[in-house]
Amino acid sequence: MMPNQPDQVDEPASTASKQLPIPARATSGPPEKVAFLNQKGGVGKTTTAVNLAAGLARTGRRVLLIDLDSQAHASLHLGVEASEHGSIYDVLHDPSVTPNVIVNAEERLDVIPAETDLAAAEMELGQASDRYERLRAAIDQVADQYDDILLDCPPSLGLITLSALAAVDQVIIPMQAHFLSLQGMSKLLETISLVRQKLNPTLEVAGVVLCMYDKQATHTQEVVSDIRGFFSSSRSQAVPWQHSQVFTPAIRRNIKLAECPSFGQSIFAYAPAAAGSDDYAQLAKSVLKWFTKRNKRVAEERTHPPETPIVEVPAAQSTQTSHS
Repeated sequence: MMPNQPDQVDEPASTASKQLPIPARATSGPPEKVAFLNQKGGVGKTTTAVNLAAGLARTGRRVLLIDLDSQAHASLHLGVEASEHGSIYDVLHDPSVTPNVIVNAEERLDVIPAETDLAAAEMELGQASDRYERLRAAIDQVADQYDDILLDCPPSLGLITLSALAAVDQVIIPMQAHFLSLQGMSKLLETISLVRQKLNPTLEVAGVVLCMYDKQATHTQEVVSDIRGFFSSSRSQAVPWQHSQVFTPAIRRNIKLAECPSFGQSIFAYAPAAAGSDDYAQLAKSVLKWFTKRNKRVAEERTHPPETPIVEVPAAQSTQTSHS
């Protein structure tokens, strides 16, 4: 008779996953923390957050994408569902669970998914004294594991979006090259300026990504010129968009970009030869150049703090154009 053996207990999947080798980071030091923000839906915000995250991962960086929209479009885009361990909703209630809810989507790209219950979070957390600090605390739990942490914000300027702005260093604004988009950008910049004053003194606008771009449209180049002119006029002002740029390339209209979410894949996995894949690969390179340039500037400012006083600029008026 065989000697009695202790009962074997299956190891929980979460424990087993932690034993898998974690891809090494490409950089050292704090990760780049970027929020993708536009209060208008349908402008390419989530498409840009997802595919830029995938593009950065394909350069060898380790990337975490946090879905902050109750519609969970970023999660769906990458074929990711909340695990049994929870979603961003659980993270906002208890930042300590952050490592447990992370799901791998593609090589070197992880996601903290969202679910529809996130819609209740703003009401539930509205009276919490630390409501603007919880997301920052959650990111701190895993920051040393990633080169880039990207946040796909909801198309609104509520509590969750403000929490995201309090937790990141930089904002990228995906938008279309339409005159009405300039009006929307005014409101965004006003909000970002207020957050920098009240919650996050280092917050800055990295720039704008033009989506669904059609260079044949008669007004497109004029709008782009207006945005660049506005950013250029702010170089001597200590405002969050002092160093902002219009990132290149603009993301062209491409049917493959519209199709890939229904297959739960990034454009690189779904249609690597498509124009959209090339655009986002080039955009990733442009963003990496921005990171390098910004980090050098920030290091210099720490050594030699600028003496320029903070100038209050009413953003809502700054971006008005004769076309409004």
